[in-house]
Amino acid sequence: MATYSGEVVTDGGVSEEELAQLRAGKLMVRHKPGPKNALGLIKFVFPNADNIYLHSTPSQALFGESRRDFSHGCIRVEDPRALATWVLRNNPGWTRERVEAAFQAQKQEQVNLAHEIPVLILYGTAIAKEDGQVFLFEDIYGYDKALAKLFAQAYASKH
Repeated sequence: MATYSGEVVTDGGVSEEELAQLRAGKLMVRHKPGPKNALGLIKFVFPNADNIYLHSTPSQALFGESRRDFSHGCIRVEDPRALATWVLRNNPGWTRERVEAAFQAQKQEQVNLAHEIPVLILYGTAIAKEDGQVFLFEDIYGYDKALAKLFAQAYASKH
């Protein structure tokens, strides 16, 4: 467990006092980095209000599933080495070999980008192709219902 400023409080057993602080929201549980971490070996952090980031995963079999909403809001990356190589292409010295070495290293490392890369995340439940085909998908987050309510309110206010 750790404080929100990153100070490690315990690396093993948990006392009743620490458990009480955790329940009160004063501490957080952090899974150590490594091959068994659900977030995998790398995470790509970008500014956003929802604390969403891209990350690798040890659960590679999930990419074979047709439904992909297994995460808690973050986005699993199927080929994190390729993405890291592309993202770091403008950082001097970050070759494919260096990226691979970083994946093999047993230490945590933060790398800031030399140049910002815009990140755009879209969520859609319908896709219309140029040939007129329309594909509908399950609204796993329930946004369609909220959007329909807003449309109904807007329509009612004009009539």
